[in-house]
Formats: sequence, C-alpha cells, structure tokens
Amino acid sequence: MTEGIDNKNKGAASPLKGEGLRGDGTAKWYVIHTYSGYENKVKTSIERMVEYRGMQDLILDIVIPTEKIVDTKNGTKKIRTRKLFPGYVMIKMIVNNETWYLVRNTEGVTGFIGHGSNPIPLSNEEVVRMGVEKLHINLDIEVGDTIRIIGGLFEGQLAIVEAINPEKQTLKAKISLFGRDTPAELEFSQVSKL
Repeated sequence: MTEGIDNKNKGAASPLKGEGLRGDGTAKWYVIHTYSGYENKVKTSIERMVEYRGMQDLILDIVIPTEKIVDTKNGTKKIRTRKLFPGYVMIKMIVNNETWYLVRNTEGVTGFIGHGSNPIPLSNEEVVRMGVEKLHINLDIEVGDTIRIIGGLFEGQLAIVEAINPEKQTLKAKISLFGRDTPAELEFSQVSKL
C-alpha cells in the first residue's frame, strides 16, 4: 500500500513533489462526483478536514443544491427537500495539490468533473443557473440601450432593452431575427452593454 493513500482510494493519484500548483490560484466552483446518497456525508467530512487542517482560506464553501417540493396527500401539504443533482457536490476552492488531494481522497468521492487530475471550474453562468451561488450583477443599462447577448440561445446577437427587472436580475429585449423583432427574456449574466 502506498503511504498516504487508504485502500478505498488506491486509484487516486497523489500529488508529486515537483508537480507544482494545480489551477491558477483563484477560488472557483468545482463539481465533485460522489457515490449516490453520500452527498451529505462527503460535505460533512470535507468541512471537518478543512476545520482540522485550518484550510478555510483555500476551501471556502461546499453546497448540495436542493429545491423545496410541496407534496399534497389527502388534503395535507408536506414540504420536502429534494437534491437537484444526486451524486454531485459543488465546492468553491482554490485548487492546489493539498486541496485537490484532500477532496479527492475523501471517503465517498469518486473524483472531480474534469479531465484526469485537472478539475474543470464552473462558469459564472453555470454557477447561477445551477443555483449554487447568487451573483448580483450591476448592469449600467437603461430601457432603449443596445446590448450584446453573450450567453444562451441568442449568443452573439444584438438586442434593444425594453424592460429591466433588477430584483430578478432579468431584462426583456427585442432581438431582430430574420427581419422580425423577437421578444426575449434574458438574465443579466447573459448580456453585456455595448
């Protein structure tokens, strides 16, 4: 048995001394794949190890995205919580050899989403869409302004703003497609001011 790796995680690679840092040194959201039903146990285990090792500045947040569902049976309403992505845990961390190794070798973790030993961070749009973190975006736009769509179905198109809803972080815009004005509701994360 290799020192530092337990029997359950023999296949997990350990960082090599001369390997250097993984990632670019900034905190980003990553997705961890776990055994189904182990999401809460993985979250708790990582939080304990982070506390024990004093790594709160490297592993910032761990989230299991959920939604509330109202079940009605025999006239009785019951609210229950359902995991949006069973078998997955989202983690905001600075990836280096120590944090990668800690997460990768936690019981119940099968790996990061990514290529081999290089986890791929979520984009800001994915973070918002998956409900992992609410990003408040301040757009300096007004009704009548022209915007560029930078994400979603109409990516690359120009549009004219018709209404803005700062609380919901959305706006309504007119997009000219095939010679016709097409209305669209867009999230702030999908647009940029020209």
